[in-house]
Amino acid sequence: MDKIFIHEVVDELETLMDMVRWTFSRFNSSDLFYGHGTDNPWDESKYLVYSLLNLPFDLPDSFLSSKLTKTEKSLILEKVIKRINERVPVPYLTNRAFYRGHEFFVNEHVLIPRSPIGEIIEKKLDVDYAINPSNILDLCSGSGCIGILAALKYPNAEVDLVDISEEAIKVCEENIHAYNLEDRVFPIISDLYENLSHSKYDLILTNPPYVDQEDMDSLPEEFIHEPRLALEAGADGLKLVKNILRNSLKHLNDDGLLICEVGNSMVHMLDQFPNTNFNWVEFEQGGHGVFIMKKDELSKFLELNKLYSEEHDGR
Repeated sequence: MDKIFIHEVVDELETLMDMVRWTFSRFNSSDLFYGHGTDNPWDESKYLVYSLLNLPFDLPDSFLSSKLTKTEKSLILEKVIKRINERVPVPYLTNRAFYRGHEFFVNEHVLIPRSPIGEIIEKKLDVDYAINPSNILDLCSGSGCIGILAALKYPNAEVDLVDISEEAIKVCEENIHAYNLEDRVFPIISDLYENLSHSKYDLILTNPPYVDQEDMDSLPEEFIHEPRLALEAGADGLKLVKNILRNSLKHLNDDGLLICEVGNSMVHMLDQFPNTNFNWVEFEQGGHGVFIMKKDELSKFLELNKLYSEEHDGR
């Protein structure tokens, strides 16, 4: 990044368009990774500037000539420098993330929402499975975005948001409150199913840690700011996934569904379970490595691969 003269930015730039253009120039000349809500420096620039100024992204062009205060320009300058020098993703700089058209509060205790499971909730469950769940679990919930999206899709359902991280659960609580869902969306601190006792669900959604060691070693700098606990999952990325598969059966109602994301670690799933014909979802809007299992399919999978629950094998 070339040297920035702070006084030039604050004193000489005037309008909203000036600041978006200047931010774009800075980002475009820096070696940044885009993948936390945008995929290019122009959209990233608008995302940062508009979010910091609490402006809608569909703001009419007539507002681009609006003049900014020195305080507003100084705030943008501060965040641009941090984005470039420290590689902090924009949603952490603004505490705002957008997922399937909905806004969520985020901080560095949760992953920035990007799971393709959202597309399944919005477009595929009704068509492919004719499901109308009454009880939904978002396991490894992070910010709670997946479970809240499901709650919005199914207004008569109750949803449990479960995460091992107390800080993540605090983020869930903020997002539950933002959508006025306190009466039917419930945050729970639990190490997977540990504190769920005999709870059963029609739909279990899970985006657990699944990044294998090879991918962890090559992640762009931006990902270092995300909680390692929510990413890292052993040499093959399946440490938690196997645990979830072992223990989901007894938490599914009859005709229940398990939807699980494993991302790039799908290669390890295919390698380790070659006799299983996984139902891998094809996405229209990007994403991969998500499979869907009905309860009876999960039962057959566990028996075929001798994967028993901790209760069954005495652990």
